[in-house]
Amino acid sequence: MRSFACVDDGGTRVSGDHGHSHGPTLARAGARHLRRLTISFAIIAAFFVVEAVAGLATRSLALLSDAGHMLTDVVGLGMALAAISLASRHEARSGGAGSRHTFGLYRLEILAAFVNALLLFGVAGYVLVEAVRRLQDPAEVLGAPMLAVAGAGLVANLVVFALLREGAKESLNVEGAYLEVLADTLGSIGVIIAAVLLQVFGWTWVDPVVGALIGLWILPRTWRLGRQAVHILLQSAPDGVDLAKLGDELAALPGVIDVHDLHVWTLTSEMEAASAHLMTTPDTDAHQVLDQARALLHESYAIDHATFQVEPSTHTGCTEVAW
Repeated sequence: MRSFACVDDGGTRVSGDHGHSHGPTLARAGARHLRRLTISFAIIAAFFVVEAVAGLATRSLALLSDAGHMLTDVVGLGMALAAISLASRHEARSGGAGSRHTFGLYRLEILAAFVNALLLFGVAGYVLVEAVRRLQDPAEVLGAPMLAVAGAGLVANLVVFALLREGAKESLNVEGAYLEVLADTLGSIGVIIAAVLLQVFGWTWVDPVVGALIGLWILPRTWRLGRQAVHILLQSAPDGVDLAKLGDELAALPGVIDVHDLHVWTLTSEMEAASAHLMTTPDTDAHQVLDQARALLHESYAIDHATFQVEPSTHTGCTEVAW
């Protein structure tokens, strides 16, 4: 019985030499956008303070709800920066070798995204409850300062929106921050509309209604982010990977007579991993099976980190794990 871990690092490999170098596969997506995340964090943190103070001064629920959502941006971006920095530092130091964190600290990005979702649910719930209270007991709102602050907040959100747009396609954690800023952008537009209507018509009910709409707009996007994070934390198979089909394809490789203990999971954004036991006929070349299995996962599933245990059918004592 032989166990191999084969990672495609994009380089030239001598036949029969199954290297363990991770190469560029460990240059994670989040780390490539660290500078933009830092700038975005500074901008959002500054405007959160402005909106929170202005919301209390103008007594605007719409502005306070936007500030509350901006607070989750501050916390979310802060956690994203911490997670990516820690993971990158850990990789640069040892790549996980000799550490208790054998997969590195990449999962911190997913934990941060999950906490982000919880914070967003809390903010949305508070805004909806407060909106109902305000509709029953309207509060006097200062429309002009509310309009000025909302306009400045819109500009800040548009800048951060542009900074994070590219990274959102590659990292779940950056996507979480991007979605929050997107919600903030639309929220700022809503606050501006509310301020204009309040100034022109004196409609006090507009402020809590807009606040409630912002809360409702947040919920489905928060659910999607939280569901993705939980999906990864539970080590479920990635979307688009049919385990039964993959098992059949591995079993169809020349010399392979059985496949068991097949697992595929996501470690963090754009980083899938797989492991499997491949039972072969006694005279099968294990190196050839490993090469073919690696090529199958790379070409059909874009999985480059795979560990295969190649075991001849004559071997005993290696049974499938019950769980």
